[in-house]
Amino acid sequence: MATNAPRKRFGQHFLVDPSIIDRIIATIDPQAGDPMLEIGPGRGAITIPLMEKQVYLRVIELDRDLYRDLEKLKQQYPRLEVLNQDALTLKLGNYTQDKLRVVGNLPYNISSPLLFRMFEQGRFISDMVFMLQKEVVDRLCAKPGHRDYSRLSVMAQFYCELEWQFDVNAKAFYPPPEITSAVVTLRPKPPAPDIDPVLF
Repeated sequence: MATNAPRKRFGQHFLVDPSIIDRIIATIDPQAGDPMLEIGPGRGAITIPLMEKQVYLRVIELDRDLYRDLEKLKQQYPRLEVLNQDALTLKLGNYTQDKLRVVGNLPYNISSPLLFRMFEQGRFISDMVFMLQKEVVDRLCAKPGHRDYSRLSVMAQFYCELEWQFDVNAKAFYPPPEITSAVVTLRPKPPAPDIDPVLF
């Protein structure tokens, strides 16, 4: 992959630590033939190890330069599809009726809206493994009465079962962000039959 300079307006911090990449792949536990979606693949730090596991992978990248570099990977990995699109406009039903496994190092500047976008489309998702700001993961997993318990906690736990995996030091990225990150697994729950999600 090319070494495009990180762009601040996209909130880009590229994952470069091989040990963290290995831990994320182990957490995802991809199996050959899994239908997967990666949001924000960047330079392919997670993309390439996933393709080595023989999954069917669709990646969503807004940055056109990175998109062009990712397109070149299709010559080596025919199961890869690359979309130059804003993930906030993504409608999973347009691409699949199967249950997708969704992964990503989510851009920190739009992580909350992206999470809500995924919650709304949970019927198309079997599980999600995301790297986010640690403070966001703390809010996602917070229990009632905890200082981090918030609207995000309520909504995330209404839609998903959550499991914190591990924290990630800023040194694992280029450029290093000014915050600690964390990896979390989210598994969508079946819809509650007696609750209107819109009213909720």
